[in-house]
Amino acid sequence: MLKKVVQRLKANLVMKENWLSFTAGLSLVFAYAPFSLWWLPFVILPLWLNLIKDKTPGKAAKLGFLFAFGWFSSGISWVHVSIDEFGGMPLLVSLLLMLILCLYLAIYPALSCFLSARFARGRTLSLWLLPAFWLVCEYLRGTILTGFPWLSLGYSQIDGPLSVFAPVIGESGITLLLLVLTVCLAKLLEKQHIKRHIGLIAGTIAITFVLSKVIWVETQDSQIKVALVQGNIKQSLKWQPEQEWPTMLKYLDLTRVNHDAEIIIWPESAVPSIEPIAQDYLDMVNRSAALNNSSIITGILNYNFESKQYFNRLIVLGKKYQEDKEGAYSYGSGNHYDKHHLLPIGEFVPLEDWLRPIAPLFNLPQSSFSRGDYRQQNLIAQDLNLLPLICFEVAFPEQLAANFTEQTDLLLTVSNDAWFGNSHGPHQHMEIARMRALEFGRPILRSTNNGITAVTDHRGKIISQIPQFEEAVLKTEVQLVTGQTPFSQWGWLLRWLLPLLFFICYVLAAPRKNNSNQP
Repeated sequence: MLKKVVQRLKANLVMKENWLSFTAGLSLVFAYAPFSLWWLPFVILPLWLNLIKDKTPGKAAKLGFLFAFGWFSSGISWVHVSIDEFGGMPLLVSLLLMLILCLYLAIYPALSCFLSARFARGRTLSLWLLPAFWLVCEYLRGTILTGFPWLSLGYSQIDGPLSVFAPVIGESGITLLLLVLTVCLAKLLEKQHIKRHIGLIAGTIAITFVLSKVIWVETQDSQIKVALVQGNIKQSLKWQPEQEWPTMLKYLDLTRVNHDAEIIIWPESAVPSIEPIAQDYLDMVNRSAALNNSSIITGILNYNFESKQYFNRLIVLGKKYQEDKEGAYSYGSGNHYDKHHLLPIGEFVPLEDWLRPIAPLFNLPQSSFSRGDYRQQNLIAQDLNLLPLICFEVAFPEQLAANFTEQTDLLLTVSNDAWFGNSHGPHQHMEIARMRALEFGRPILRSTNNGITAVTDHRGKIISQIPQFEEAVLKTEVQLVTGQTPFSQWGWLLRWLLPLLFFICYVLAAPRKNNSNQP
């Protein structure tokens, strides 16, 4: 009888731990935009870490998996909007696909928990190993199967005090630092080595204060007047043949009354045609922009008739340099950018011979793109260098770093978030763009079809934006800057250097007797 009671209590305890892990992950969505409760991870993570500490590798992996499944289920629920509305599948099937994606993404945090227990001296989870393994597994999540680095922990701190570390160690470094601090808090809850952990927290606070006073890039006296056009074209109408000219004329009309801006940005695939066929229209826009001494950067699809390849492209119309009189555009000129990091399913279909016959989801319009080069020249407009990123690419700082130079004046990202409706996806997308501006110390212009269209300064602060789901033009002046942040120069080393240093510190500092004496 007593044995059954003990077994039942153990089963209830396991069930409770499972639900607590899932709920803890589920609640993390409120740490990200549009909720932006940056302090929330400092409450949730220490409690969850105390739950998983000293677990065996198998139990640690299970709790890590449940935590991450809750985290992604709430955090990227916006993906379901595009599957449900444009995938052409029954609701049950679309929910199943969403479930599979979350289960896949949960593997990586689960793996970090498993490794943190497997390689600990006591063969139970070491909280001090977790930050390093977490960062390694986040790298894998952002790389394998082209990568999906969305919802990394560091993004939650864009409005918090830890954001001052972004120009030095980037978002991935903030993720590591956040985990270190929450491990300290978890240890304090246990009243372990109080002075040591308070010292680490106090030291971080002191460094945070010092970094908040450091100016990595200097503002220049010069400004550039920009206009970002938000056409608010419904996704269901965007590629209808009868809507092609109404859409193109809408962008032209919205631009004509804003030609006093030096640089005008249209969003991703704003021109619903392929570049070789739209030459008459592009020539008209080019001449109009040049006549008014302005430059227009627009998204458009390009089709190479020889190689039979599609590219998601940005081109520059109007003035490339101030002394241009006739405009700089001609088809095939070098002043364009072809998207490199394509979105799975949306822009290319892996195993397409098997998947395309299954459902309309795998036959979305323009889902057969080819990749542009990883390294490409910055776009040039009005004598300025703009580093372009199209939609999903803004989540990959390594790609930005590969194309960033001392001459880069502005960051530019265009998107069409109409796929995700009135969800928190576009807000998270904007949050990621703000982090890139802060990491690289450059203002970022973000032009979208239906929002969020905004201009962010070099400190990651939004200086102007327009409402979602409205036809509007954002016009403002952007202060140019000079100089480079440490992250823009050597941030690519951090992916491996930070975990390596952490492993070394663990080996040197951890006691050799047993797991119960671990720091």
